[in-house]
Amino acid sequence: MKVFVLMSGGVDSSVSALLLKLNNYETIGAHIQCFGYCNPQDEEDARRVAEKLKIPFYVFEFTEEFENKIIDYFVKTYANGLTPNPDVRCNEFIKFGSFFEKAMNLQTDFVASGHYAKILKVNNKYYLQQPKDLNKDQTYFLWSIKRDYLEKIIFPLADYYKSEVREIARKYELPVAEKKDSMGICFIGTVKLREFLSKYLKPRKGFIIDIEGNILGEHGGYYFYTEGQRHGLNIKTGQGPYYVVGKIKENNLVVVAKEGHPSLFSQKVYLIEVNLLAEELLKAKTEVLVRFRHRQPLVKATFHRDNNLIIFEKPEKMIAPGQSIVMYNNQGIVLGGGVILKREPDFTDFLKMNQ
Repeated sequence: MKVFVLMSGGVDSSVSALLLKLNNYETIGAHIQCFGYCNPQDEEDARRVAEKLKIPFYVFEFTEEFENKIIDYFVKTYANGLTPNPDVRCNEFIKFGSFFEKAMNLQTDFVASGHYAKILKVNNKYYLQQPKDLNKDQTYFLWSIKRDYLEKIIFPLADYYKSEVREIARKYELPVAEKKDSMGICFIGTVKLREFLSKYLKPRKGFIIDIEGNILGEHGGYYFYTEGQRHGLNIKTGQGPYYVVGKIKENNLVVVAKEGHPSLFSQKVYLIEVNLLAEELLKAKTEVLVRFRHRQPLVKATFHRDNNLIIFEKPEKMIAPGQSIVMYNNQGIVLGGGVILKREPDFTDFLKMNQ
């Protein structure tokens, strides 16, 4: 069986390639290159691992698709006052989108990656499931891939802990055995978010106000802030800490509230771009476990399928419209996910109360 394995140049994808070869797959290394947005060292590291494993290695260039599907989306989402999730988008449109389709056209049997996730087969149906290492669970970033693709995807690290992956890399003397994991947004690198966005969105002075409408400070553009943000607000009243609870795009306002204020909490969220990965496991109203931030503990909620509404068992703090929310059942199967359109109540309800 032939498999293209995505090799980023990190330890996880490198060990994934090794495990596939050890399990007698015809393993072919593939590195995705998006010129201007990728670190050339990562391609070199991936190539060195492929040479060590004695497997073919190819570079696939997707710069145009990356700019159209990821960069444009990233900038426009901030410009609209929302919080994007580029990792989700990259998995959907690049790794398990453009690349997956190209690999299938090259007559491969599977596409593999170093994500910590699992493919579960039950009664000839395929499901996305949480991996053994829940601390590294990356299913949050995979909810939007097409269900039809699941039967052609392999996640070799599904039953490994990260510590075991490192030990395997050392045992087989892979060149990246001690390479640190990449953190943050890959295409930004060491550049600060504001600096990156400033290439596309020009600074624009505005006011920071509290939930009562009082002016607390100034900012350089509402799009440089995300909901839930605490640091970098430049508020010098000495009465904080303050958190961003919302932005008013039309007036270039950033709205903040103090710790514990009700505007930080929401009971309901409405979803758009919903993708159901286990439709047959969902009823009109289903009790689910949800996550609206990576690494956040799962919380209880109810999904109302007719209007794509999620109601939390208890109010949850600092939910950011634009971000992903992912639903699971008690067996760790990903039921589906969506993009948060709005939350209720949100900061506007409190601003109205104080006008």
